[in-house]
Amino acid sequence: MRKALAQNPNLLRTLLGLSFTLIFMLSYAVYGATVSPSYYLYETDATVTVHDDIEPVRIYQEDENTTTWTWTIPANGANLTWVNLTAVELSDNAEVRLINSAGLYSHPLLGAANADGFSCSEDCYLNSTHTVLAEDGGEVTINALTSTDPARRSNGTVYAKTTEGAMDKARNAIEYTHSPSLVRIEIIETGNRTTAPTTTITTVNEAFASLKPFSVDTATEFMWALAAVVGCFSMVLVPSFTVYFAANAKEKRDAVRLANSEKEVEEALNPTEEAS
Repeated sequence: MRKALAQNPNLLRTLLGLSFTLIFMLSYAVYGATVSPSYYLYETDATVTVHDDIEPVRIYQEDENTTTWTWTIPANGANLTWVNLTAVELSDNAEVRLINSAGLYSHPLLGAANADGFSCSEDCYLNSTHTVLAEDGGEVTINALTSTDPARRSNGTVYAKTTEGAMDKARNAIEYTHSPSLVRIEIIETGNRTTAPTTTITTVNEAFASLKPFSVDTATEFMWALAAVVGCFSMVLVPSFTVYFAANAKEKRDAVRLANSEKEVEEALNPTEEAS
C-alpha cells in the first residue's frame, strides 16, 4: 500500500471515489428492484359452509350387531379445498369414515397445532375413504384437502411481467373443480344404537378475490441495502487503510528515532563544538 501510494499520490482519492461510485450503483440497483417488482400477491375469498341440517340414516345389522349412521353431503365442487369432519358422543371403538369417490388428502397431523415439521404435500395420503377409530373420550376429527397444492388456497404469489398476466396466472392457479363432490360420512358402532352421534361437517370453497403487486418499504429497504454495501466495502477498505496508517505512523517514528540517532552521532564526533 505504501509503495502504491508513493507511485500514485492520488491512489487514496481514487479508491475512495471508486468505493462511493460502487456504493451508489449497487444501492440504486436494489432500490430499482424494490420499486419495480415482478411478483404479485393474490388473495382468496373463502366460503365456509357448515352442513348441520342433514339428518342421518340409521341402519342396524342384527347379524353383526352393529349400527351404521350415514350422512350424505352435497358439497360444492367449485374450488373446493377443505372437507372437515368432527364427530362426538361416540361409543368406544366406533369406526368413523369420510368418503369421497374423487379422493381426498388427509393425515392425522393435518390441521394439528403440534404438527412441527409436517408437510401435507409429502406426508398426506390420497384415499377415497379415510377411517379413524374412536378412543377414550368419544371424539374424532378428520381434516382433508382436495389438493396439496398450496396455490389453490389461503392466498399466494405469482411472477409476471404485467398485472393482466399475473391475474391470469392467479385465476388459473385457483381454478379447480372437484368432481364428484358428494361426500359421505359413515359411523359404525357396536350394538343396537338409537341415538346418533353428533357430527359437524364443514366444507371450504375459495375464489379469487384481489391482486396487488408485491411491495416493501422502499426507504427502509434502501437504507438497509446501503448499510449492507457500506459494510461490505468497509470490510475490504478499513483493514487496508489501517495497515497503511499504521505503517505511515511507524515510518514517522522510525524517522524521528533515526534523526535523534544521527544527532547523537554528530554530537559524539564533535564534542569540542558543543564545549565551545
